Amino acid sequence: QIDDLAEVDYSLSSLPAVFQPFIDLDLKGAVFPAGNYTDTPYMAASFTIPGQSDSMLYLAFSEYFFQTSSFAYYTTGAFNKTIAEETCSYFKINTEIFSSIIPEVAKYSVTPYPVMLKLMSTEIPVISLQQDSFTAEIQGSMEVLAVLPDSTTQSLFTLNIAANTSISLNIFDQKLMGSLCLNRLQFSLAHSNVGSFEVLLLENILSYIIQTEVIPSANAKLSKGFPLP
Repeated sequence: QIDDLAEVDYSLSSLPAVFQPFIDLDLKGAVFPAGNYTDTPYMAASFTIPGQSDSMLYLAFSEYFFQTSSFAYYTTGAFNKTIAEETCSYFKINTEIFSSIIPEVAKYSVTPYPVMLKLMSTEIPVISLQQDSFTAEIQGSMEVLAVLPDSTTQSLFTLNIAANTSISLNIFDQKLMGSLCLNRLQFSLAHSNVGSFEVLLLENILSYIIQTEVIPSANAKLSKGFPLP
């Protein structure tokens, strides 16, 4: 078990191949939602490790391992995150900030309301494996809600998000660990209850929140690592 959300299957996918200088072990390396061994939409492709003899053990991961990881965590909702009003208030983000860009927001109240943000992954992240790292193309949405005095919320608008990220990999203490870096972030308007507006004017604010709140949170989880066989 990796964590409360996912499990990994390292069972042998074929008999060990024994040669004079080495032994080849083909492991399944598939990640599933915890307690739910459903089929994934991916097929594992066979591959070989380039011939080397400088170390006692060589361990290689295929794209399939990371694709099934992406599918498992997407299925369990791990990529969804709510940024609470307390966090937004800490960054001094409220309806007053948005009303300076979107005049319709000011109609809610003369007094600024706190806001909360709901981020959701809308598609399974697309993984592309590279040497010592991989990229993940993430499609999602961000809903911005005003928190009213009676603690109910009112949706202001929802944005589409397209993010390109890279994750560098390393092995430490018998675990595969990663570090996430945000390469590119794009927003577009999906729905608005406050009229149309130029999304570009909000990008700096929203990008700052993601860089300072979402990315560190993701890296904290990645630093816990995947257990190795």
